[in-house]
Amino acid sequence: MNVIGFKEARCKNCYKCVRTCEVKAISVKNAQAQIMNDKCILCGHCLEACPQNAKSFISDLNRVKGFLKENTKTVVSIAPSYLGVLNYKTPGQVVSALLKLGFYQVRETAEGAVYVTNEYNRLLKEGKMKNIITTSCPSVNDLIEIYYPELTKYMAPVVSPMIAHGKMIKEAFKDDVKVVFLGPCIAKKREAMGDERTKGYIDAVINFTELEEWLQEENINILDCEDTKPHNPDPLVNRLYPISSGVLSSVIAGEDESNTYRKFYVHGIKNCLELFEGMEKEGMKNCFIEANICNGGCIKGSALENKSVSRFKIKLDMEEMIEKRSPDNAEFPVISRQISLNKDFYDRSPKEEMPSEEDIVKILGKIGKFDKDGELNCGACGYSTCRDKAIAVYQKKAELNMCIPFLHEKAQSLSNLVLESTPNIIIIVDSEMKIIEFNGAAQKLFKTSRIKALNMYLYEFIDHSYFEEVLNTHKNILGKLVKYEDRSITTLQNIVYIKEQNSILGVFQDMSSEEERKQQAYKIKVETIEMAQKVIDKQMLVAQQIAGLLGETTAETKVTLTKLRDTILFDGEESL
Repeated sequence: MNVIGFKEARCKNCYKCVRTCEVKAISVKNAQAQIMNDKCILCGHCLEACPQNAKSFISDLNRVKGFLKENTKTVVSIAPSYLGVLNYKTPGQVVSALLKLGFYQVRETAEGAVYVTNEYNRLLKEGKMKNIITTSCPSVNDLIEIYYPELTKYMAPVVSPMIAHGKMIKEAFKDDVKVVFLGPCIAKKREAMGDERTKGYIDAVINFTELEEWLQEENINILDCEDTKPHNPDPLVNRLYPISSGVLSSVIAGEDESNTYRKFYVHGIKNCLELFEGMEKEGMKNCFIEANICNGGCIKGSALENKSVSRFKIKLDMEEMIEKRSPDNAEFPVISRQISLNKDFYDRSPKEEMPSEEDIVKILGKIGKFDKDGELNCGACGYSTCRDKAIAVYQKKAELNMCIPFLHEKAQSLSNLVLESTPNIIIIVDSEMKIIEFNGAAQKLFKTSRIKALNMYLYEFIDHSYFEEVLNTHKNILGKLVKYEDRSITTLQNIVYIKEQNSILGVFQDMSSEEERKQQAYKIKVETIEMAQKVIDKQMLVAQQIAGLLGETTAETKVTLTKLRDTILFDGEESL
């Protein structure tokens, strides 16, 4: 199922999401980034990284509003991270605000965490597993199943507190209820509704940001609400699940001291990758590991937009607020046999064809990398090495033109080719009239090398007044005919202001041969006119003689012939 929405029109080819994604679950096709759902672990880092907001969380909020509008009995399971995320005077004000929205009951997900903790302690007491990795974080579960399937044997075969809670609520109401999970995590949505192993116990997932917007729409201020207790017994230490070491605190509070597992927590995707990469190689054993993809735990989950308060402050506040002891068994009796908290994990790694060395070399050659020195490994495309990028191209996850240095070199070479091959003279000067570009045609005309010209000023070659005018007015001069008598050249000039660099570009077209052609044509026309004048004079003499015999005037004939002569002459001058 799709959890992250994507707006193609906003994707601007920056590849920031690819660089951010630690598992490279983002492909680029036709210059558009696409989430590969079978490889994505829903850490949400691409949502935070995208500068264009091209990616967004697909919301269930309208579905939840629909449940309430239809008067469907709806219970909200609220993740304990609300204690450190929302603004309130007492936690009960949050409960009251949710009831005002129309929820039938408000129950803390930590109620389900009590039973998950019991399952972890059972596994510790049994001591049958070489290592135990907690399975409360769906992104960690995806990371192991997809990328480290050899570690699935260490995953605690237990559902998350959210799923355990959903099962408990469904069992209590005999399915005559909708269960909405309210928390800080986007990965919970796929766990709740996209995983066949846990599907059907949670009907919708919304986050705290959506809740705050919804409360604002309904003009409900949490700080103005009364203090109301949630509809569950106090889960005590199990409310600490969202913070770093919170699961460990819950387990330690109720464990049998006879187990010998070494306990530690690992938070943050890079730390998780480092641990999972070495667990088998380094022979780790007898470890109980609390694992979470988000740095600091769920209190800084991927669906939280308000990052102004540090996770350290939230952790301190929650630890002071929450009593670190296990709840009384009388308040949390043994769970019904109808409710299974078991979940099996398995290998979900995608089977991808790997390119041969020959294929990799061929792909690298297409982006101008013919040896090790050419492999810059700059990471601008999102891949750590050029070879990784070549493999991604082979697997149709990436495109050749994602290589920024290659595109830069290609653009530079094309630019240089245009500059050097054009017959037009191209000169660029800075605001001080110092030459910063001087192409081949300019070198030929002024008989000066580019290297030498770049240390000179324009006025050392030609009159720079038009360049100064453009610099001062920022108005371009186009189609200006300028003659340089000392160099026997006539040019058609376009002088343009370049705002970004505060520089002036001059493009001169050599019109000398055209001018010579026009002068020659004019000379021929003048000679033709002179000949025509002689003919007119002779014709007039003959005409006068004939007119004298006939008694007619020659004035009209002379006017007509003179007009013809002047027309030819005028056309010649106009064309110059």
